[in-house]
Amino acid sequence: MAATYKDAGVDLDIYAQSMGRLPALMHRTFSPRVLPSDGGFAGLFRLDFDSPLFRRGYRDPVLVSGTDGVGTKLKIAQLTGRHDTVGIDLVAMCVNDLLCTGAEPLFFLDYVAMGKDLPDRLEAIVRGISDGCVAADSALLGGETAIMPDMYGAEDYDLAGFAVGVVDRSKLIDGKAITAGDAVLGIHSSGLHSNGFSLVRKIISDAGHSYDDAPAELGGEKIVDVVMRPTQIYVQALRAVQSHYQVKQVLHGIAHITGGGLQENLGRILPPGVKPVIDEGAWTRPPVFDWLQRLGEVADDEMARVFNLGIGMVLVVNEYYASTVCKLVRETGVECQRIGTIEGK
Repeated sequence: MAATYKDAGVDLDIYAQSMGRLPALMHRTFSPRVLPSDGGFAGLFRLDFDSPLFRRGYRDPVLVSGTDGVGTKLKIAQLTGRHDTVGIDLVAMCVNDLLCTGAEPLFFLDYVAMGKDLPDRLEAIVRGISDGCVAADSALLGGETAIMPDMYGAEDYDLAGFAVGVVDRSKLIDGKAITAGDAVLGIHSSGLHSNGFSLVRKIISDAGHSYDDAPAELGGEKIVDVVMRPTQIYVQALRAVQSHYQVKQVLHGIAHITGGGLQENLGRILPPGVKPVIDEGAWTRPPVFDWLQRLGEVADDEMARVFNLGIGMVLVVNEYYASTVCKLVRETGVECQRIGTIEGK
């Protein structure tokens, strides 16, 4: 009997059905800077608008790129059948990194690898990516779906994302402007985001919990609802600040709080001769962190190294502008408050 691709685990008819569901999810993210290229092998994106009303007028544009994944949070998605929000996580983890340079996210690409072609599941994943791109004001310009039996189990999949942004060189934020006396502002996270999930899964498994359990410490919410809450996307919050201060550079440094926690990620952007002094009582940690710490008997320093503990993004700003910056961020729907000061060593 002649061998076929279908015998090997890849059904091209189902693959075609899956691909047919995706263009609409991409088109809803497009701006006028996206050039039509349906059926092509690469997406086309114009750096600036040709309309005087929307033209950016870059003088010395610098392209900024980043890539990331969702980590073992995907294992919970696969176990619980929650596939509609991990795409938001994927976009968030990439575009939030771009924001730390002062860049405006432009477009996003995704890579989805699956052990078996499941059209409904793929559509749910890409719908989440599309939702994330809408929130990030980024075009979902293209992507790749790879069906790889034997490489992945039939129920397994993995995600990778790639984001590209732009910033004028004169407005590039690299932390070099940070100085003693600057205020440290914390923008709240939506919860766990997409870091530390190997520890999260171990704690929940070792405690014998089901993801459908609803511990009182989580306010009656199911564990799955809390741990699968998607990563906050901070594009609109940062845009509000940058739009308000188009001449002054009040943002001296920006840190996305991911693996490594607050101290490590903030430390990456600090110039020599200064240190952050953080008031850890300045904000209330989401209940999930205290619940996990108690359940797993996790030490304080381990919690601080693994998780964001409620602060997803840090802004280091001139002291004079701190209160206004906080107000601008809050008006976009996310909480922001002063959590510390930059001091000399």
